Amino acid sequence: MEFVTLAGGSASVGEAAWTSFASGVRGGVLTAADDGYGASRRVWNAMIDRHPTAIVRCAGTADVVASVRFAREHDLLVCVRGGGHNVAGKAVADGTLMVDLSGMRSVHVDPTLSTVRVAGGCLWSDVDRETQAFGLATTGGTVSHTGVGGLTLGGGLGWLGSLYGLSCDNLVSVDLVTHTGEYLHVSEREHPELFWALRGGGGNFGVATAFELSLHPVGPIVFGGPMLWPAARSREILSAYADLCRDLPDELALFAALIPSPETMEPMVAIIVGWFGPVERADAAVAPLRALGPIADLAGPIPYVGLQSMLDDAVPHGLPRYWKSGYFNELTDTTIAAIADANDRKPTPISLVLFFHQHGAATRVTADDTAFPHRAVSWDFDAIAQWFEPEQATGGIAWARDVWDQLAPHSAGVYVNHLDADDNSRIKQAYGPNYERLVGLKQKYDPDNFFRLNNNIAST
Repeated sequence: MEFVTLAGGSASVGEAAWTSFASGVRGGVLTAADDGYGASRRVWNAMIDRHPTAIVRCAGTADVVASVRFAREHDLLVCVRGGGHNVAGKAVADGTLMVDLSGMRSVHVDPTLSTVRVAGGCLWSDVDRETQAFGLATTGGTVSHTGVGGLTLGGGLGWLGSLYGLSCDNLVSVDLVTHTGEYLHVSEREHPELFWALRGGGGNFGVATAFELSLHPVGPIVFGGPMLWPAARSREILSAYADLCRDLPDELALFAALIPSPETMEPMVAIIVGWFGPVERADAAVAPLRALGPIADLAGPIPYVGLQSMLDDAVPHGLPRYWKSGYFNELTDTTIAAIADANDRKPTPISLVLFFHQHGAATRVTADDTAFPHRAVSWDFDAIAQWFEPEQATGGIAWARDVWDQLAPHSAGVYVNHLDADDNSRIKQAYGPNYERLVGLKQKYDPDNFFRLNNNIAST
């Protein structure tokens, strides 16, 4: 079998060595000749069409350890798949040995300690279902089919961030397989430097096979949903939204979006509410939004799992997409006008503009407390081109790039989980003042950059 090597060359693994390895993998191994290979190599972004030489369907940490050691022995390039939700599709690469965690989906809640232990292939829908049985939750993604591992290791924006901090702020420990195939339990007390790096440093330091996260009382019913206005009012509504965000309580999260109407595809501006205080106080909390006269008000009592999955259909599996993103500490009139103008020339009606507001608990952590450095009150802005037909790809990519070219001078860094495939030059922006410290830890824990198919922090 032919694989790509760490140096970019080619390596041949003999039949005896391959059979010996594959027969010992509890979860099974797939190659292009096997049923299930095609489905296993596909990821959330359908723009990604890559073919690993083999896919190791890991059933547990032992399979991960064996895979890393086998790759080491034969100098094979490895890619690692968790939820497969990364827009750049770095979970899959041609000619590689893919370490696929997607079958590792166990979730164990300890309601006494208010913690949850989550296997490395879990999606946030897996976690929310189990934790909500106990009226508990932790900060997870705003799309329920996002993978827990990628989101948490990159920082973890979510609805509960203003009340309980980011996903990485709720991280208690990580089970990690290193570049040598060694297992480490990483926490504040065990390997604390590495634990710091894992809270925002992405997949640069090993394969995370399990996470322990803190839980908090949430739900099962919260107050949330979108309020909608016609796109012709987008400048006015986004300006009002920016003003409202200046003084939000921790219990209130307001995300905004320029989206199509689900029924007619007509362009709309939406402000999506998440209120996590007493439900009886929700109407007072959202009264300033209602005073703006939405043409549709869909905010109300809703199961927490419903709020968590509300955006799922807007960004489904199977669509090709291209993404540009950045942080803004202010949404000025100039920025808002540029964004509204860009929305008016979207290449497809299903393309999106999103704003995730960060305030409260997520901003009361200093920039160097975790590898994730973006702790100012701010907005994560995303221009997401999506399309159905292949011929729409060129226009979609050009639109997203043009939007970002206009806005980049006003931005203040970028969220590492929202970097697209051609954004490698922005990785230093993603880590800001923490980048050099991360380089030093990469040199210590992965000196030859074995884990490189990620938003990579080079060890040299």
